Amino acid sequence: TNPAKEEQEYVDAIKEDITWLGYKWANELYSSDYFQQLYDWAVEFIKEGKAYVDSQSSEAMAEQKGTPTQPGVDGPYRNRTVEENLELFEKMKNGEFDEGSHVLRAKIDMKHPNMLMRDPIMYRVLKKHHHRTGNDWCIYPMYDWTHGESDYIESISHSLCSLEFKPHRELYDWFLDQVVEEGKLRPKQREFARLNLSYTIMSKRKLLKLVEDGVVTGWDDPRMPTISGLRRRGYTPNAIRKFVETVGVAKRDNVIDVALLEFCIREDLNKTAPRVMAVLDPVKLVITNYPEGKEEWLEAENNQEDESAGFRKVPFSRELYIEKDDFKEQAGNKFFRLKLGGEVRLKNAYIIKAESVVKDTNGNITEIHCTYTEDTSKKVKGTLHWVSIKHAIKAEVREYDRLFMDEAPDAHPDKDFMEFINPESLKIITAYVEPSLKEAKIGDRFQFQRIGYFNVDNDSTSDRLVFNKTVGLRDSWEKQKPVENKNQNQSKPQNNQPQRKAIDVIQQLGKKYMNLPEEKQLKTKYEIMELAKKVSYEDLEPWFNTAAKKIGTRIATMITLGVLLESGQERNSEINAFIQSGIEDNDELLQKEASIL
Repeated sequence: TNPAKEEQEYVDAIKEDITWLGYKWANELYSSDYFQQLYDWAVEFIKEGKAYVDSQSSEAMAEQKGTPTQPGVDGPYRNRTVEENLELFEKMKNGEFDEGSHVLRAKIDMKHPNMLMRDPIMYRVLKKHHHRTGNDWCIYPMYDWTHGESDYIESISHSLCSLEFKPHRELYDWFLDQVVEEGKLRPKQREFARLNLSYTIMSKRKLLKLVEDGVVTGWDDPRMPTISGLRRRGYTPNAIRKFVETVGVAKRDNVIDVALLEFCIREDLNKTAPRVMAVLDPVKLVITNYPEGKEEWLEAENNQEDESAGFRKVPFSRELYIEKDDFKEQAGNKFFRLKLGGEVRLKNAYIIKAESVVKDTNGNITEIHCTYTEDTSKKVKGTLHWVSIKHAIKAEVREYDRLFMDEAPDAHPDKDFMEFINPESLKIITAYVEPSLKEAKIGDRFQFQRIGYFNVDNDSTSDRLVFNKTVGLRDSWEKQKPVENKNQNQSKPQNNQPQRKAIDVIQQLGKKYMNLPEEKQLKTKYEIMELAKKVSYEDLEPWFNTAAKKIGTRIATMITLGVLLESGQERNSEINAFIQSGIEDNDELLQKEASIL
């Protein structure tokens, strides 16, 4: 209803997004199709004394409207004759007046406790081209006038709005009272809470500012909380649908942790994304006892979660790239990656031992010299990903992170949300990827092993691969959250009920886990993972002996164990035995959680 803010590209984008999500619409309807009917009804309002043309400035009308605690007062044009109002409204329609000179207002009650009922504007003069009706109209209906009447024309039973429209319901009903015919379906407006995500904003006006100010590259920038942005970042329709189903519909405003959305995409891509090797911050590794000029093509599994994914061949040679932070000259016992004198396994390949390093004049390591053994049966704690220098493909990797540093950037009345922009939300790096990715197509999704999930961006060409980081393998922001001051906690009123231990809550969640529908299981798994951050290994170990028939409790224990292992818990014989028992169990859900570990 506002041609200044409507363009065909927005219509096309909405249709594209809905189709991509996997939905089909029954009918394609536009409020602009009803402009003539809305105008005809407005003329009837004037004839019945329910509307009038006001010729005041917007400032004067706002002043007369009063405040929430002060009633409004009638304006000087409120009692114009029907004939004069009809003549003026006709001239408004014909484009004989300038913008801002006249408006059509509903004649309700200037003293009404709901300020929206104080003679709301129905039409204003707006000499703008409309993307559907062209230049046919010089006046356009306001949202409140169009909303209910369009619903009525379309035989809508329930019109769903976000909570900020709750005060509008009274006006919605008043307008309908004037036009609904007896025996016809009358629409009802019902409100629900907006879906607000942490570390971002959902206001279209504020998102537009990000686009116009060049903070992001467009509506499909992978940092934007738009469907097109999520799609370009590598999110799947299934993950988005699963997230929405898990969150559900609420009547109260709240902020959903974006970590839940990230959890949903990890769960989905873990099942479907082929595993590949890519090195984002390379250092050269030379296997000194591997023959020069020799190369092997080793077999690598594409996805252990999907038997049908098959295998691929990965080239191996004397000179490789590994990640810089996968090597230290000197390191403690808890560093399970490569160190001088230490051994690790190269993924899908051999066991190597670091013998020496080469440094430049500034003391930076430029090469790591290793020896290898063909005996791969030896047990070592660390496994590293790598690429063969001779065969690797150079690629641009865009590492996207959260756009804002604050959990609720637009919730500070004394600050501009732009102050919380994360300057590190995009890092562009040159990486080296295995040669199988040369055949990757735009939109293809992969797991870069030990790093995260990435997809091929539409900026890619035949000779230039560009990858977007969808999400890391784990939530890197959790560690950055400030810890509450203990003294502040002590000043809070103490509940007489003792605080339940996290492990006890996890046990309760486990007991009901198997009886939950799939979307509720997903939400419960996320709850368990959050609680697991407060659990010690000593708390968890007794649960390894849970009876075999208590599948839900064993699944909850397995999920908790996964969080502990990610946090640095060393594996031992008890852990390995518990994981193995899950793999060998007949229950598919338990098998799945155990296989992840």
